Amino acid sequence: MRIKKTELENRQHMGRTTERTDLKVASERAVLAALHLPQSRLDPRDPMGEITSLAQTAGAEVVGELVQRRDRPEAGTFMGKGKLEELRDLCNAVNATLVIFDNDLSPGQIGNIEEVVQRKVVDRSELILDIFASRATTHEAKLQVELAQLEYTYPRLRAMWDHLERIVGVGGVVGIGARGPGEQQLEIDRRIVQRKRTQLRRELEDIQQRKRRSVRKRKMDHFTVGLVGYTNAGKSTLFNQLTAGGAYADDRLFATLMTRTREWEVGGGVTVMLSDTVGFVRDLPHNLVASFRATLEETTHADLLLLMVDVSDPAADLHYETVTRTLDDLFTETREIEEKEGEAWEEPDRLVILNKIDQLADNAELLVWRQRCPGAVALCARDEHHPGLEDLRSTVLTEARGDVRELDLTLPLADAKAINLLENRAEVLERAYSSDSVTMRVRIGVRMLDQIRTGGAKITVATPNSMNS
Repeated sequence: MRIKKTELENRQHMGRTTERTDLKVASERAVLAALHLPQSRLDPRDPMGEITSLAQTAGAEVVGELVQRRDRPEAGTFMGKGKLEELRDLCNAVNATLVIFDNDLSPGQIGNIEEVVQRKVVDRSELILDIFASRATTHEAKLQVELAQLEYTYPRLRAMWDHLERIVGVGGVVGIGARGPGEQQLEIDRRIVQRKRTQLRRELEDIQQRKRRSVRKRKMDHFTVGLVGYTNAGKSTLFNQLTAGGAYADDRLFATLMTRTREWEVGGGVTVMLSDTVGFVRDLPHNLVASFRATLEETTHADLLLLMVDVSDPAADLHYETVTRTLDDLFTETREIEEKEGEAWEEPDRLVILNKIDQLADNAELLVWRQRCPGAVALCARDEHHPGLEDLRSTVLTEARGDVRELDLTLPLADAKAINLLENRAEVLERAYSSDSVTMRVRIGVRMLDQIRTGGAKITVATPNSMNS
């Protein structure tokens, strides 16, 4: 795993060490292994497809795969002994240097498997963390990945280090306070990791507080829309079509790690703020979700979520279920956090986007998805002239406006900002002026009016009367 040099790496250790802080996957010849259990959520047509893509995204060369089906894993070795020996023989035959499991393993299981196969073993969470580490470019992303790695590493220290010799001093010199039996190296490592975890959590908490304030302020001024979906569903491509763009779009997993927000003109003088977010994946490590909570603020506090599905993918059903389950878990946690802080929070509405319909063999699959997700918008994000893009704009405009009503709004002439917003975002039917105020009869969406009032505008609302009487 790619982990920055830390005190753990720089310190000289006594005795033999088997550090797992340098498990780089890139350029390794890898054999993929998996234990498929009855409850495993997999694409039956290509059960190893996703772990293959993840390994290739990390830079590994996949040279073989081995699958075992069992009702339950073996406690100590996860797979059966015979299957592990088969795995070792396969690694020898294809000259593999690494084994990647499409499962999460305990520290003890990793150590026991490595003993049999005589190769480095990386589990699914470790592989995903490796990918995130290689893609993290901003300071915030690097902090989040580093914390997730430490959260993963901390409970595994005993299995990751076998240098439990007693120490009596640095470089063998016995100094004051260092006489006696000393302490196990493991205890020192745990303190160092715990100290670093605490420091990173503090830094990320500060970032999260700033992000939360920023997101809430933006929500007061604009209708906010978040793009969510499985990794590689086409979110960044659609984001670039609808806005000034700038999001990195590529046909590979986790092309986007950080949220990017841009203005999106949806017509009728209405501008919304659209955010492109990190993609989800099956069995995404909990530590990673927790560390990226600041990034996910855009998702949890949006007014509307565009849930994007690549309907051309054979595993589209599984991807859709994974995203909805992840969102449900995320929103449950957010609701608990907001309630503790005494803040009001409303779960965002969801609009399903059926992407890559041009790659479907026929319309039968599309009809099934439309029945499953009424109101879904079907489009091809790569085609800037696809009619589905206009359908999406129209739907979002309706959502942003809310229920359209005809109202008489009275506000001070001094509030030029609010008057300008009403002129741009509402259909003004009549105007009547007094010495210090203006009354405007408008057709306006209730959401638009709420946003303008939330911004501080002092507006008196009345049902329409004849403004000339």
